[in-house]
Amino acid sequence: MLLKPNMNWVANQGKALPTVLAEVEVTPEYFTVNFTVEEPSDCFRAEVKEDNGSSWEDSCVEIFLQNPANPAEYYNFETTCRGYLLAAHGPDRQNRTKLSQEEIDSVIRTKQLASVAGNLVCWGMTVQIPPSLFGLRTYEGVTLRGNLYKCADKSKTPHYLSAFEIETEKPDFHRPEFFKEF
Repeated sequence: MLLKPNMNWVANQGKALPTVLAEVEVTPEYFTVNFTVEEPSDCFRAEVKEDNGSSWEDSCVEIFLQNPANPAEYYNFETTCRGYLLAAHGPDRQNRTKLSQEEIDSVIRTKQLASVAGNLVCWGMTVQIPPSLFGLRTYEGVTLRGNLYKCADKSKTPHYLSAFEIETEKPDFHRPEFFKEF
């Protein structure tokens, strides 16, 4: 699926924006998303150097999933282009509990090193989320709802893309009412 910018958001207007392709696969063992990113160099940023850091400030791809074991909450998995992960869960934007380092380490991140082609920075990230994070043994027979995102809030050209449309006045990824079934 292609992630798209909401052109009603002023933050996305009048600028060259990234192109992001996301391939989703659900197996009994993992929810996997393979992201391929091509972004103008002004959109690219790689400063975060730790898990549970401010990943959204860097070139980042994000997976938000409703907890299939507790639909009243959702998880966010925000992975920088360098492979650092911010992960948390809770019912809304304000009430988030970060995952422990052990839980973060259970999320497999495979990065494709960035390369430059003209004015584009090209990179990729594959993220594999085990069902154990949701207290499940398998994803078999489970319906997964969520959204996928790309952002870089502190790049020279901040931008906000999503797989499924978010109907808000300004960028806001913490909106589970816009989640769709994968």
